[in-house]
Order: sequence, then C-alpha cells, then structure tokens
Amino acid sequence: MKRILIMGATSAIAEATAKIWAKEGHQLYLMSRNQSRLDTLAGDLVVRGAHRVDVMTFDANQIEDHQRMIDIAIQQLDGIDIVLIAYGTLSNQVACEQDIHLFLQEFNTNAVSMMSILMHLANRFEAQKKGTIAVITSVAGDRGRQSNYVYGAAKAAVSVFLQGLRQRLYKSGVHVLTIKPGFVDTPMTQAFKKGLLWSSPDVVAQLIVEAIASNRHILYAPKYWFLIMQLVKSIPERYFKRVKL
Repeated sequence: MKRILIMGATSAIAEATAKIWAKEGHQLYLMSRNQSRLDTLAGDLVVRGAHRVDVMTFDANQIEDHQRMIDIAIQQLDGIDIVLIAYGTLSNQVACEQDIHLFLQEFNTNAVSMMSILMHLANRFEAQKKGTIAVITSVAGDRGRQSNYVYGAAKAAVSVFLQGLRQRLYKSGVHVLTIKPGFVDTPMTQAFKKGLLWSSPDVVAQLIVEAIASNRHILYAPKYWFLIMQLVKSIPERYFKRVKL
C-alpha cells in the first residue's frame, strides 16, 4: 500500500489517477479548493477500494500556509510515498496582456506557488531518501506561442525547476517526474474545438501511474506529443514567429 498526497485532486486528470490508485488499495490524501467536491470524490474512492481517504481544502496562493498544510497531510498519512501536484488555471492570454495584475495572479498560481510547495516537499523527501514527486506541467512550456505564452511561460518555469530538483534529489533516491500532457478533454478546455490529437483524462491518468511505477523522468501524455513538440521546437525562430499558433 502506498501513501499518496494529491494536490489539485478535483482536476479531471487527478480524479482519474486517484481512481486507479483507489482500485489498487492505496491510502489517499486529497487537497483542493472545493470542499463539497472533495467530499464527493473521497466517498467515491472509498467505494472503489481505497484503503483510506482524507481531505483538506487549500488555496495554492496562500504560500505562507504551504508548510503547515503539507505537515498536516503527511502526518495524517503517517508518512508519504508519492505526491501528485495537479492544480492550475488556463490563463486568458489576451486578458493577461491588458492587465498586469491578472498576469501576475496567473503566473503565481501556475508557477510560483508550485515552486514553493515543491521546495517544502523536496526537503521532506530528501530527508526520508525515498519516494516520488510527480508534477503536471504542459507541452505548452516547450515553446512560447502568441496564443498562450503566459500559461506556457509558467509551465516552462516549473519544468526547468523540476529538472534542477531531479538532479538535486537523485543522490537521495527520490524520483522526480515531469508530466507534460497535450490536449486533454477536461472542463478546463470545454470551450475548445476537439480533434484527433485530443485525449481523455483516463488515458493520461493510466500513463501517469505507469510512469511513476517505472521511474520515468519526463512523460509526454500521450507519448506522440514528444514527436510533435520535437518538430515544433525544431522550427527556426525566424520562421516560427510568422506562424499563427
């Protein structure tokens, strides 16, 4: 049985991943903003076979509370084996360009708050010399595009942060996984027109569980996004700046 903390537990991908872990009989601690959704999810996971499920509401931007919340969660779990960080907001690029305060809010939520949480968790995992830290970023962080570079910049910052963290924690036996989903059909993307490249949260969740079990470093989900992003990154800047993406 694994002791698993999920931050942003009511996101579609996190929910789907939690359901897999529940069926495997693991102990789960769920953190998210919405108490009623947490309670509903917890009840469902118990029915699915979770050994135990506890919940806590949290606001990721309350950085001064991060250490306390993490300490409470790990105490309730009686230790920790895996943490999955899955929260975030899909920034409105145009609105952020017109409002610096909105831009800072979005960047703080998607990047700064995650880095704060990761620093606290890294210290804990480094001391115990085992475990997995898994974080959902995005393929949007692989190259800046005019349509979402605020969101992409935040995800890129987290991905680079995780690279450094992975190198730091390697000697302590701690596994750090960067998860880069492509287009996923979730409530956050409901306004987007769907196509062949879109996948479901269930597909991504299964890939996450497998990547954690096999100690992968970077997961493109689904895997074809690795090839797509290699192509996108290979386009010279003098040409790429003319492309409408």
